[in-house]
Amino acid sequence: MPYLTRTKAATAGTDVRTGLGIPGYAHPLLAPTEWGELTRPGTPLHWVVLNVADGPGARPDPHCLEAAGRLRNAGVRVLGHLDTMYGARGFAEAISDARRYLDWYQVDGFLLGRCPAERAGLLEIRRTVTTLRALRDDAHIVLGHGTHPYPGYAENADQLVTFAGPWSGYRWSQAAEWTADYPPERFCHFVHGVPRGHLDEALRIARWQGAATIYFTDRTDRGGRTDPWESMPGYWDEIVSRIGTGVSE
Repeated sequence: MPYLTRTKAATAGTDVRTGLGIPGYAHPLLAPTEWGELTRPGTPLHWVVLNVADGPGARPDPHCLEAAGRLRNAGVRVLGHLDTMYGARGFAEAISDARRYLDWYQVDGFLLGRCPAERAGLLEIRRTVTTLRALRDDAHIVLGHGTHPYPGYAENADQLVTFAGPWSGYRWSQAAEWTADYPPERFCHFVHGVPRGHLDEALRIARWQGAATIYFTDRTDRGGRTDPWESMPGYWDEIVSRIGTGVSE
C-alpha cells in the first residue's frame, strides 16, 4: 500500500485532530440542508469555502450573507473562493474579488482554486498571497493545487490542497517526500467517489500521508459533467461521528 510509506508524517501527526474542509457547497437556495448542517454542534469543521457565483458575484447576495453570518456566529472560519485559472487570471481581477469578499461577507481568508503547481507560477502566487495578507493580516490562505506542488509553495500559505480527485486515484496515491518536513495541519485532501465501505481506508490514507483537513464524499463528477462538492455525502452523519464528537439525531 503506497500510503503506508510516509511514517514520519504519521508520527508527527498523532496529536492533530482531523477536521473537515468544505470545498464549496452549492448556493444556499439550492443546498439549504447542506448549509444548515454546518452549524450543528459537534461538526468538526476547519473551514468552509463560500463561492457565490464563481467568485463573490456582482453584488452582495442576501442568502450568502445569511449563511456566512450563521457560520461566523458558530465560530466557523469562512473562506472566499478565488479562481487563479492555473496562473492565467490577472492579479488585479483576483484582488478585486478578494476585496468584495471582505467588504460584503467579512471572510476569514481565501482558497485559491486551480492554483498552479509548477515553480514558474510561484512568484505570482506569492505576490497574490502577500497582497491578500495586506488586506487582512490574519487571513487563512489555502492553495488549491489538487496535487503536490513545487515545495516552495508551502512557505506562502497556511495550507495546501495536495490531492483533489477521485477515490480510484486516491487509494493508490503517495505523498511527496518533502511534505514530511511539515505537520499534517498544513495539508488538505478532497476525494470524491469514496464508497461508504471504504471510509476507514480513506481516513487511514489521509492520516498516513499527513493531511489533517479532509473532505470525502460518495458523490462523483460523472466524468467531469457535475461538481461532486456541491452536495452533502450520503454518509455525512457517519463521517462526522468518526472524526468529530458525534452528531445528535
